[in-house]
Amino acid sequence: MYYNENSILYLDGQWLKASEAKVNLYSQTMHHGNGVFEGIRSYGSAAGPNIFKAKEHFERLKFSAERMAIKFPYSVDELVKISYELIEKNNLENAYIRPLIYLGANMKLITCGETHIMMAAWEWPPYLGDESLKVMISSYQRPNPKSIPIEAKVTGNYTNSILATNEAKREGYDEALLLDSDGYVSEGSGQNFFFVKDGVIYTPPLGNILPGITRATIIEYAMELGYPVVEKLFVPEDMRGGEVAFFTGTATEIASISSIDDIEFKKDWKETVAYELFQMYRSRVTNEELSESAVG
Repeated sequence: MYYNENSILYLDGQWLKASEAKVNLYSQTMHHGNGVFEGIRSYGSAAGPNIFKAKEHFERLKFSAERMAIKFPYSVDELVKISYELIEKNNLENAYIRPLIYLGANMKLITCGETHIMMAAWEWPPYLGDESLKVMISSYQRPNPKSIPIEAKVTGNYTNSILATNEAKREGYDEALLLDSDGYVSEGSGQNFFFVKDGVIYTPPLGNILPGITRATIIEYAMELGYPVVEKLFVPEDMRGGEVAFFTGTATEIASISSIDDIEFKKDWKETVAYELFQMYRSRVTNEELSESAVG
């Protein structure tokens, strides 16, 4: 359950109890998947709640709306301010924040001009848990970037993720890893992907993946620590003999992977660069000195 009767959310300029909020059942977002959203985390620190990379997340929300020709009636700074008010009203520090831009009633296949914004927050532990994951290569491919805007967080895009996750769970795995239409490794159902081999960190390039904010953060940290990061296309077989693999994402944070199909990673998670990056991430998201820079 993501809310209780006392949970407060923001809806079109009003603060409401989640149980009192209403949406038009003819919403284009509900019927045709034309809406955009973000996932953002707040962390408690000595200086109070730190909404990590808030500005970057709301800039991406705006970008996603523009890609879908959806009107975006708020400034990024306004949305950052609302997000801090939201967690304060819900008495939260460590929280997951979900802004959603959804559309009004429209059954036509052209973007509806009526725009609504909702923002909610709740406590949510890491999406994939804390244990090392058993992952399968999904039979579902990531959509071709010429068919939908892969680089935008569009609600309808995630039907692909649901199918892949359902398949993985059904087959006894924890999560799915999807390939693109050319057979190259793309990303998880809702996470970016990395693996380490011979001391080099590899990750798929932009173009057929979501440009993850946590992904960019981990690349930045790795370079700061002096580890080589290579963004390139690769196939599953290229990962064989690797030391470790991991997913990144706002909801997921950093999640270790023990195996992908029959490919097993040979090093203990806590003895790898991935774990060092995980510790660095956890340290920085809760550091009061970063609060101001994270908000922007």
